[in-house]
Amino acid sequence: MSTAPIQSKVRVIQAQPYELAFEPASTALLIIDMQRDFIEPGGFGAMLGNDVSLLRRAIEPIGALLSAFREAGLLVLHTREGHRPDLSDAPPSKLARGRGETKIGDVGPMGRILIRGEAGHDIIPELYPLAGEPVIDKPGKGSFCQTDLELILKNRGIKTLIVCGVTTEVCVHTTVREANDRGFECLVPADCAASYFPDFHETALRMIAAQGGIFGWVSDSASVIAALS
Repeated sequence: MSTAPIQSKVRVIQAQPYELAFEPASTALLIIDMQRDFIEPGGFGAMLGNDVSLLRRAIEPIGALLSAFREAGLLVLHTREGHRPDLSDAPPSKLARGRGETKIGDVGPMGRILIRGEAGHDIIPELYPLAGEPVIDKPGKGSFCQTDLELILKNRGIKTLIVCGVTTEVCVHTTVREANDRGFECLVPADCAASYFPDFHETALRMIAAQGGIFGWVSDSASVIAALS
């Protein structure tokens, strides 16, 4: 990781619905739920009948963006969706929903499903956090709900979030909405988010940038990296 001082000069990312001006020193990369159970073949996502290759296509562009942020010495944060082993933080409605044969807390191919400390709950090796990069364990879809994410961001003076991860229409979208209501500016690089349902992915991105950027901005990893360079 670069130890050079972070410059406060305003940069510009080409995006939709218009360019985003930001200061690197107050910008963080937030990577949502790139967990083995969602991303890897044989995990919980695949057990549900999903094509995990649709999510894996985001790994390489996220990796490039992650390297750029680390090189610039900027804040990187990761999230994981999951619960305490006793499921005391899991609402009964969440546990009951879906009516599938295998539910949260049951034993899956990578340990108990969506349980903290199990292999499937952890982040994929390709994007694994470095020491010092905060990992936010969240019990819900949004990254701010019942977590200390907002406190960490405010303590670090963060104003702008580059939000990546899975899935676009669920945890990424929920997090962007939560962040927007808390006054953070959010940009989602389209190639750094993914869904099991490509049409949901495209619609979710359009929703973010609609009406003059009602929830934020949409761009791509190359544009963000260019602005950081």
